[in-house]
Amino acid sequence: MQIVDNIVALRTRVKTWRQQGEVIALVPTMGNLHEGHLSLVRKAKALADKIVVSLFVNPLQFNDINDLNAYPRTLSEDINLLTELDCDLVFTPAEDVMYPQGMQAHTRIHVPGMEDKLCGLGRPGHFDGVATVVAKLLNMVQADIAVFGEKDYQQLLLIKKLVHDLNLPVDIIGAPTCREDTGLAMSSRNNLLTPQQLVQAPLLYQTLTEIKTALEAGEQDLASLQSQAQQRLSEAGFEPEYIDIRRAEDLQTVTPGQDKNLRILAAVKLGKIRLIDNVACNLA
Repeated sequence: MQIVDNIVALRTRVKTWRQQGEVIALVPTMGNLHEGHLSLVRKAKALADKIVVSLFVNPLQFNDINDLNAYPRTLSEDINLLTELDCDLVFTPAEDVMYPQGMQAHTRIHVPGMEDKLCGLGRPGHFDGVATVVAKLLNMVQADIAVFGEKDYQQLLLIKKLVHDLNLPVDIIGAPTCREDTGLAMSSRNNLLTPQQLVQAPLLYQTLTEIKTALEAGEQDLASLQSQAQQRLSEAGFEPEYIDIRRAEDLQTVTPGQDKNLRILAAVKLGKIRLIDNVACNLA
């Protein structure tokens, strides 16, 4: 496994692979790898000949400096895990490699239709930061495939729109959310939860699955379902940011009785830790 921290070395290796006719996959991450990330790498390995994993905590997508500073950084451990998976190349750029003129002077990419809903409302500028760094990584690696997890469902749709609108020659593949035995969606932020919070946290997924069950049973009062879920989580010690039922294809508002392919999404705080999750619900 090769480890590079600059664009020249990255492109030199990728150019060699491309000349050999290899299919290349990219798995972008912010490090602090867990089984969820590793499942993305395994999916990439099933689809491509060569795998590039990026490890970069992107400051441009954090609107809270405290959140950025608290984000776990475990480079040595991450590299060991990727070595065990026979990853081909790990890209570990520093901030000045990604943003050589500084973030304030850097061109940013805005994908419309995401900033006014769900995570876009509570995290101003976040998705511009995501779109910008993903576009940069896709251009740097020039992979045939890029794999992203469905846990960040709004992010996945944003990246698909980015690639479609800018005619980027890469297939964006979504991979299912990996969960703990309790149902809790795997996340780097879970490491920051206290033992008591780890006991509480699975209630988020349980609540979303209960909404799904109600929808599949014919319930059409979406506002009531969302309100009851927020109340339940609040009473259990969570601070709900949103619990929403949306159209899966574009996260627009659902028309009950007409829209069948739905996504139930939530963001909450448990103590100081922000958790997100979502479940699919197909009523067809």
